[in-house]
Amino acid sequence: MANGLRLTVVEDIFPVAGTFTISRGSRTEIRVVAATLSDGIHTGRGECVPYARYGETVDGVMEAILGAANDLSDGLDRQGLQDRLPPGAARNALDCAFWDLEAKRAGKPVWQLAGLTAPKPIETAFTLSLGTPESMRDAAAKNAERPLLKVKLGTDDDLGRIEAVRAGAPNSRIIVDANEGWTVEQYLALAPTLVRLGVALVEQPLPAGKDDALREIERVLPVCADESCHDRASLSHLKGKYDAINIKLDKTGGLTEALLMRDAAVAEGFDIMVGCMLGTSLAMAPAFFVAQGAAFADLDGPLLLAADRDAPIRYEGSTMQVPDPALWG
Repeated sequence: MANGLRLTVVEDIFPVAGTFTISRGSRTEIRVVAATLSDGIHTGRGECVPYARYGETVDGVMEAILGAANDLSDGLDRQGLQDRLPPGAARNALDCAFWDLEAKRAGKPVWQLAGLTAPKPIETAFTLSLGTPESMRDAAAKNAERPLLKVKLGTDDDLGRIEAVRAGAPNSRIIVDANEGWTVEQYLALAPTLVRLGVALVEQPLPAGKDDALREIERVLPVCADESCHDRASLSHLKGKYDAINIKLDKTGGLTEALLMRDAAVAEGFDIMVGCMLGTSLAMAPAFFVAQGAAFADLDGPLLLAADRDAPIRYEGSTMQVPDPALWG
């Protein structure tokens, strides 16, 4: 990468459509960080979502990105970035900005630069945030035509909530996200009934770092690693405990590592989910290319917002269309 790249970092705030609730709390807006790299002719952008669960803040992430400014002016490129910053939100924004810049410079889409096959539209899950069983049934009924619903759980009455969602959306496939909120005893008690109710997968039922018990039990309901899974270095610790992994670019530190992790995980026999933090189309676009061929895509962030970026990704129901290069890539 040639010298002289100019870096701009900003915080952007977008309103949520209503309120989005998980077991850790609720929000009515999202605060994201956007990084822009410019060579004076071409510009590349990337977005990240700092996540408190991993000790990240907007200010801290912006400081980490800006800390690389001198290295960028000295010729730091995308490959060098992988060692310059650790996996996480800050590296994600810069990594994706590099990819976008490279695509704009080459006049070719990112998927060609990455050696991928031509992308096709994908089906994404639609997330139902945590609420009372009655409110979750109503939300499910409003989205009953969607083929895949993701349900936030992690309460003392998760079974009642899933029964309510199933009543509201009798034909949809369901995946559930416990957000580290269960014990192994709760998994053993709930799993057979959830399977009977048509639940295909549970994300992160046990707390990260306290999930060894998953090795010792029969996982009748497939288990997907989320908080336990960050980059390729995580994979060796997940064998025997998880059936699938959730790849999020804010965890891997960008598209570069996400693509490598996907290939490594497939080789290890894991099913693939590609997920997201609650972000805009600019954050979903790079993940879209990782999600090609994945067992599950959970890239519905823009569907949960009341406003989005210019040239946003187009969703037809739950079908996510190929991102416009005017947005990214």
